[in-house]
This record gives sequence, structure tokens and C-alpha cells, in this order.
Amino acid sequence: MKYYLIGIKGAGMSALALLLNDLGYEVIGYDDAKEHRFTEDKLLERNIPIYTDENDVMDENTIVVFSSAIRSDHREMVKAHELDLRIYEYHEMLGKLTKKFNTISIAGCHGKTTTTAMLSHIMNSINGCNYLIGDGRGYANKENKTFILESCEYRRHFLEYEPDYVIITNIEQDHMDYFKSIDDIINAYQEFANKAEKMCIICGDNPYTHILDLNKPVYYYGIEDDNDIQARNIEYRNDGTSFDVFIEDEYYGHFDLPLFGKHMLLNALAAIAVCHYERLEAKEVSKILKTFEGAERRFKEKFIGNNVIVDDYAHHPTEVAVTIKSARQKYPDKKVIAIFKAHTFSRVQDFKNEFVRALNLADKAYVMDINYDREDPSDYPGVDAYTIINDLENGDYIETGMADKLLEYDNAVLLFMSSKEIYILEDEYCKLLEEKVNKEDKE
Repeated sequence: MKYYLIGIKGAGMSALALLLNDLGYEVIGYDDAKEHRFTEDKLLERNIPIYTDENDVMDENTIVVFSSAIRSDHREMVKAHELDLRIYEYHEMLGKLTKKFNTISIAGCHGKTTTTAMLSHIMNSINGCNYLIGDGRGYANKENKTFILESCEYRRHFLEYEPDYVIITNIEQDHMDYFKSIDDIINAYQEFANKAEKMCIICGDNPYTHILDLNKPVYYYGIEDDNDIQARNIEYRNDGTSFDVFIEDEYYGHFDLPLFGKHMLLNALAAIAVCHYERLEAKEVSKILKTFEGAERRFKEKFIGNNVIVDDYAHHPTEVAVTIKSARQKYPDKKVIAIFKAHTFSRVQDFKNEFVRALNLADKAYVMDINYDREDPSDYPGVDAYTIINDLENGDYIETGMADKLLEYDNAVLLFMSSKEIYILEDEYCKLLEEKVNKEDKE
């Protein structure tokens, strides 16, 4: 039996491919994108072939899994239906996997990728676990009993899963091209949380999480005093964050996190809470957490001359704001320059003011054209990059081929933020900056 993954270069799909490969299945991939993407290296390391053109690899022994970004009239989908193959959407295949393991399902508008990566790092180091992280990483061992899964709320996909633990990092308005209102979003999370077999671990500092009407054991984590799992004695430093954890008013342990910002502290608390209820020793958890280097495309740094170039997946206003604040915490003496590419027209339309407030936290903000892959621009007349730029205190337009505009900055942190192909502009800038620095060194 072999799996044919259509849209394999997507972060979630590539992680699924790695996991299926580790479980011993033959995995083959297809993607329309011919350019190299950050997910490809790990796929090629496992010798997973990736097709970008027509092929004849599908036969009666093939199970097809497709990304939600793939349309039903796509050539490869039409071919799969003609062959009468078993076909699953990405989240449907994950739902089947959750039934095979003790699953920890991590959801939230923000933080789910880092929390999944953090908990996977800890638990795999101690007892071994399988995991699927939305940054393109997946791993499995048939002997492992635990499966840690990043779980997306879009179109209620996470309702396909059968979790033992449910973690909810926060609830906010997002994906308003699908959800009707914040109440609709809350209802989706409520249904998801009530699927937990064991317990729910939920951020109690979020204004919406206490609205959930749950019939499962619930433990809240956060900084506020009314949480079951609480961080106290917090220090935000330019080399990281330290804090003590109390669980139901009992001291659990001290932790030093090599990451920045309150949002990272909350992510760590969620992971630590699971470790406690799984009866893992605090000292061992703390020791392993010190070695956590973050998720892919989450505040990933490169240093050229006096400048720090940060690649980050931030695509929602809250994520943009916390990324800028993290840069301020770590580099208080440097200017912070934000470069942002929005993912969808609907998100810009719905969160224009929030994007403006977030980007105004930077010393200067550049905005690129809006990416779209599931929307028709004609449905959003008048919505473009200038919808944000026109209200910024210090904003400007930038696009691929215009990286030289960024060369004026020295001793700065440049934040490239997007869930899409901002890396093209970022690579252009890094190449130009390296040439500039090398030239100055020779003079």
C-alpha cells in the first residue's frame, strides 16, 4: 500500500508525509509549486519523491491524501476519482491516526505550532512520542504510544480527531471567511474540547476560554491568580525568560526558557501542564526545555553585519504584535523594522485596524501585496496593501525586487513576517546585505 499526497510541499502535508514514511508506508508526493520550499529538504532526506508534473504513479494500491488548498477539479484529483481510489482530505487522514495512539491535540488561534513543538521536544526526549507539527516536521515510531498533534480549527477540521488530551492556547476571531462570528468560533472549540477522553488544558488568561461549556475535567493555565497552573516570579530578560510554576498552589519547579515574550511563556506553561499530569519530573522537564530552539519559521534569526534578520510565520495581528515585542525584549538597543505580507484579503478586510496597531509597534513597517490562494481578489474591491499602509504612522510599500530599500538600516532587527512566500524578498535582501557588508570590510 502506498500513499500519494497531493500538495505535499505544504507544511502540514509534508509533516504527514514524514510520519507515514516513518510508520513504514511508501509515500509519494505531488505539488504544483516547482520552486524549492523550506519543507522539501526533510522530504528529500527520507527519499520521498516529489512530482511537479503529470505522472502515472497512481494505481489500485494507492491511497490519496490531499491538502485543503487543492480544488476538486485539480488534474490529480480528477485522475484519482477516475481510478476509484480511496481519497482522504488531510484532516481526515489525521483523524484516522489519532485513533491509533494516545493523542494530545493542541489547538488555538496562536501558539499551537510552538506548543506542539515544545511538548514534542520534551516528551520525545523522555519517553518517546510521535508528533505532527505544522511547521513541516513529522516523526513516528511504531513502538510509541503517544501522538502529539497540532490541530487546526479552520472549517472545524479538528473535530475529525479523537484526542485524549485537548490543549487550547487561546481563542480569537480568525478565518472569518468561514466562521460566522466569534460565537461560531467558540462553539467549534467547545465541541472540540468536549471530545477529550482524559482532560482539557486551557489558557485561562484568554477572555473567551471561560465561556466554554465543558463536560470534561478542565485545568486552566496562565499568569493570572485564578489559574490552576500559574507562572510566578517571572523575569523577562534579553537572554530569555525565567519563572516558577505552581500547580493547584503547589510548587512544581523552576524553568528557564530560551525564548522571548509572554506568548512563549504561556506556550511553555501548556506543555509543562501536560508533563505534570503525565507525572514527569519537573527537573527533567526543565533541563530539556532549556534546549528547545523553537519551531520552524518562528523567530528564526540570521546575523549579517550589525543586523538581525528574523523569519517568522506571523500572519494574524496578535502574532505580528508579539513578534515585534519579542524583538524589543531581546534587542532593546536596535531599531525594529517590520516587513509584512498578508495571507488573505478577508483577513486584511476584517483586521485592518488591528494590523495597523500591531505594525505601528515597529520603528518602520513595510507591507507587501496580499497573497491569495483560496480567494478571488474581485470579491474584495479596494482591499490591498495600501489598506494597511495608508493608516501606518511610518509605513511604506515593498515587493519582490525592491529589497534595496532595506539597505539603509544598520544595527536593526528586520522582521520578515508572513505565512506565505516572503522568503523570496528576504533572500534578496540577505544577498544584497552580505554584498554590502563584504564590500565595506574590504575598504
